[in-house]
Amino acid sequence: MDRTEKLHIAMFPWLAYGHTMPFLEVSKFLAQKGHRISYISTPKNISRLPKLPPHLSSNLSFVEFSLPHVHGLPPGVESTSEVPMDKVPYLKKAYDKLRDPLTDFLKNSNVNWIIHDFAPYWLPGIAAPLGINLVFFSISNASTSAFVGPPSALLGDRHRRKRPEDFTVVPEWIDYPCNNVAFKLYEIVNYQQCVDDDVSDLHRIGRLIQGCQFVTLRTCFEFERDAIKLLIKLYQKPVVPVGLLPPVLSLPLNEDNKWEAIKSWLDSKGEKSVLYIAFGSEVNLSDESMHQLAFGIEKSNLPFIWVVRNRPLGEGQMNDIIPPGYEKRVSNRGLVLRDWAPQLRILAHSSVGGFLTHCGWSSIIEALKYGRALILFSGGNSDQGLNARLLHGKKVGLEIERNEVDGSFTSDLVAATIRRVMVEPEGEVFRANAQAMREIFGNEELSNNYLNEFTRFIEEFSP
Repeated sequence: MDRTEKLHIAMFPWLAYGHTMPFLEVSKFLAQKGHRISYISTPKNISRLPKLPPHLSSNLSFVEFSLPHVHGLPPGVESTSEVPMDKVPYLKKAYDKLRDPLTDFLKNSNVNWIIHDFAPYWLPGIAAPLGINLVFFSISNASTSAFVGPPSALLGDRHRRKRPEDFTVVPEWIDYPCNNVAFKLYEIVNYQQCVDDDVSDLHRIGRLIQGCQFVTLRTCFEFERDAIKLLIKLYQKPVVPVGLLPPVLSLPLNEDNKWEAIKSWLDSKGEKSVLYIAFGSEVNLSDESMHQLAFGIEKSNLPFIWVVRNRPLGEGQMNDIIPPGYEKRVSNRGLVLRDWAPQLRILAHSSVGGFLTHCGWSSIIEALKYGRALILFSGGNSDQGLNARLLHGKKVGLEIERNEVDGSFTSDLVAATIRRVMVEPEGEVFRANAQAMREIFGNEELSNNYLNEFTRFIEEFSP
């Protein structure tokens, strides 16, 4: 294809903020290169995205499809953050019903490429007759995709994993030392709640790897060369990483007052002395887990900022999950923030030394952009357990030990892990390795090189 020819590219992310944001970043880059982008999602998901810079609005347009109603999905729900995990299968069924409006749109809009997520397994059947090329964009890293495996393991019977226990061992096709990157039993049991019984996530992914022209992932060779090279072998098609997409520091103006108060609190603390704790927008821990974490954070005796998102009880009600009296007890050294905080700004502040994280890939990228050492506590959703093992193995953090069957743990272990990573001499290796990761995760030039390479691959692609 002639590189001067501008393409029409449709973006079709899954219904979760951790997916819509990386898709938006790639959309903005492609629009900047002069391509026409149609970013397709539901009204609520689009309204949650940050406003576009004015110079991109002529090339990037948002296409809203109403989410069809499905029995079992609460009315008005459009994203994973609005429902408990056991309701996510209904969200997948609703998403699958976007097939018809999407088909109508594609028939009438001269789209050349669709960059899609893991869920729309039916998309190759629509795109191929229309002559539209597909890119499967996995927002996870290559180690996760390598663990998930080739289409033959996802769709065929010979290699298919059927029991939860099958996911707790490193698969036979992994051909590099991977430090036991596999799930714990409690994670896979938890994750199975959000799988649609009719069409499993693994089936979706297998069909899409088979049906796409190439695969892209949110990673880079500098971080996981072996896993990317294995994927090229397993998929028998091109794998072109899009880079890590490290976020750029900017703050909505209406949140400035909140940030000013946090900043002055951080300014009063010593360098790298503060622990930052956040579990993303979708991790719902039991009261017992939250209380053990709370007491462990308290016992660590370190200054901390904890972003707490109250749990949805259904019907718009929220449940306060912090132990009674806790905030008052820790008020001399702890800041508990409700629902939202400017995470990137906090992580960028020189007083922050460590991050207790649910191991979502976006949060890890944000932390390592600033070289913050990690205390790893897998939230048990999708790739989080695999991310925890990967980073523990790379010694940029330490995983809090838990019972492998039920995921239980003690506050004493929480406190000991925090202290080891942040202050004790034997934690120096984690602190040094995390600091060194800035050269990869905080490298904007590297990130742009990957985006340029990805763009060039699309522009020059010929089947």
